[in-house]
Amino acid sequence: MTELETSLEQAEDRVESLEEENETLQKEVDQLTALTEAARNRTGANKTRIEELQARELEKGAHLRDSNVDEHDLELEDDYLERLTKSDGHAYFRLPDSDDPLDRTDTTLAHGDLLPIQQLARLDEDMRRSTTNALPTRLAAKLWKARTDSTVGDDPWKAGCKDVREYVTAGDLKHWIRRQEDGVSDSYAKKLVSRTIDALLELSKNRLAVHRKTQRKNGLSYTERRIVLPTDADIPGESSSTPETTDVHGAS
Repeated sequence: MTELETSLEQAEDRVESLEEENETLQKEVDQLTALTEAARNRTGANKTRIEELQARELEKGAHLRDSNVDEHDLELEDDYLERLTKSDGHAYFRLPDSDDPLDRTDTTLAHGDLLPIQQLARLDEDMRRSTTNALPTRLAAKLWKARTDSTVGDDPWKAGCKDVREYVTAGDLKHWIRRQEDGVSDSYAKKLVSRTIDALLELSKNRLAVHRKTQRKNGLSYTERRIVLPTDADIPGESSSTPETTDVHGAS
C-alpha cells in the first residue's frame, strides 16, 4: 500500500507538472497566433498600399516589372494589362499603348506587337528549338537577329541604297548557312537558301522582298537573288530612314 501511495503521489506530481507545461505552451501558442495575425494584417495592409501605388503609376503611363506585379489584384479602369519585353530582356506590364515616361529602354513594344520573325529572333537557341522543329524557320530567325543584334558577329546583311535599306544575297546566305550548321553540304545549303527565304517572307509578313539582279563576272552575266528590306517597310520598333547611298555593283 505504501509503495502504491508513493507511486500515486509521483503520478499526480507528474500530471500537475505536465498541466503546467501545457499551460505555458498554450500561452506561447496564443502569443505566436497573435503575432502571426498582426503580421498578416500588416502584410495585407502593405500589399493593398503597394497595389494602390502600382495602379496609380500604371495609370500615369509607368512600365512595371511583371515579377513585381499581381495583375489580377490591381484596380484599374482598363480591363487588362499588356505584357511587353523591352530591349533589356525583361518583361514588363503597362496599360495598353502607354509609352514609358522615363524612356529607360529602347523598345516599348508588347510581344504581340512584334512580327513573328522578331518574336522568334528574341528567343535563345534552345527556346527556338522547342518552339519549332523547322530548320529554315530557325535559320530565318537567326538571320534576322544577325541583322539587328551587333553582338551576333556573323552578319551577312549589307547596306543598300535608294529604296533598299539592307539586303543579303542568296550566295552569301548559302555560305552563312554552312557556317551556322556544321556538316551541311553545298547542295543541301542551296535547298536551305530557298526554304529560308520562304520562311523570311512568311514570318516578316512580306515586309521583306526578293529582288533579282543581273550581275557580270568574268565576261558572263548571271541573275542573283537578293533578300531585300525596303526603306519604307513597316518594322515595329524600327524607324524607316533612307540610308546613305552606297555603291552596289551590277546592273539590272
